[in-house]
Amino acid sequence: MAHMKLNFIIAVLALMVTGGALGADMPELARKLNCTACHDIDKTIVGPSWMNIAKKYKGVNRFTFDDRDYPLVEGMMMKVSKGGSGNWITTPYPMPANDAAGTKQAEIRELVIFILGLKK
Repeated sequence: MAHMKLNFIIAVLALMVTGGALGADMPELARKLNCTACHDIDKTIVGPSWMNIAKKYKGVNRFTFDDRDYPLVEGMMMKVSKGGSGNWITTPYPMPANDAAGTKQAEIRELVIFILGLKK
């Protein structure tokens, strides 16, 4: 009986590890805010994959936006909110503004933190 319990625990742990290693599901919030039109978790569409964004900023604490230096999360939030180009060479299209009115900041923060959390 103890052997079966140990096998069950090992199987659950293996699923947890491989599930995290294989990727995450796109959050519903990303669909709501239409991020999925240009981004995917692990493949480039129009914009870079969120995994590539996470890798690029792994170990980085600052983000430059409009020639000003910000803490990483706040700078990335500005980029998502106001859009622009110059951070990636994967596309000739600039990222469109997603929150010019500043009404979606809590949701954008949640997505930025999710993206940065993808770095392994």
